[in-house]
Amino acid sequence: MASPSTQADYAAFEEKVKRTVYLDNLSPHITEPVVRSALNQFGNVKSVHFIPNYIEPRNIPQCALVEMEDLMQAEAVVSMTSHHYFMVSGMPRPVRALPAEVNMFDDRPKMPGRTIQCQWLDENDPDFKVAQKIKDLTKLNAAQSAFLLKQQLQEEESLAKYQQDILNANYKKHEVIDNIMVDGTARRLADRYNLRCD
Repeated sequence: MASPSTQADYAAFEEKVKRTVYLDNLSPHITEPVVRSALNQFGNVKSVHFIPNYIEPRNIPQCALVEMEDLMQAEAVVSMTSHHYFMVSGMPRPVRALPAEVNMFDDRPKMPGRTIQCQWLDENDPDFKVAQKIKDLTKLNAAQSAFLLKQQLQEEESLAKYQQDILNANYKKHEVIDNIMVDGTARRLADRYNLRCD
């Protein structure tokens, strides 16, 4: 029988899960302050935990568990992203949000009354071939994920460069306008062509 403290710990953990949102489709370049800033409009973000990508040699976060202050705030995030595109920090794709599940947490406490047993499979065991197929599929998935991640990073770098170029061009336009206003060129042109310069 589980001790009262174990049951209380697990009950507190389940409450945390209810107010936590699972975000995916995140940019590999996204940071915790960006996620906080984006979701603070729905309430108070208590914590942001990126889920590492263990398939890739690089630990690039693409998913995150975001704990909100209460269940209503978490539901608001999920509801909004299911009805509208939610873009974060110039990402080329919308963020998706789902209610978090218990098995998404790597720091979850032991479930009261549950035990786990592991054993090696013999080559003659009927499940051995199934396990081997799963292992082969995992390797294939890792290769496909690496390719997709490379494409995704290239797209995001291209988008970031495009946005920076537009920002620089707009800055130069405003700088030119400010200069002709300050040095009197705009006033002289207005006087010459009988235009108002307000």
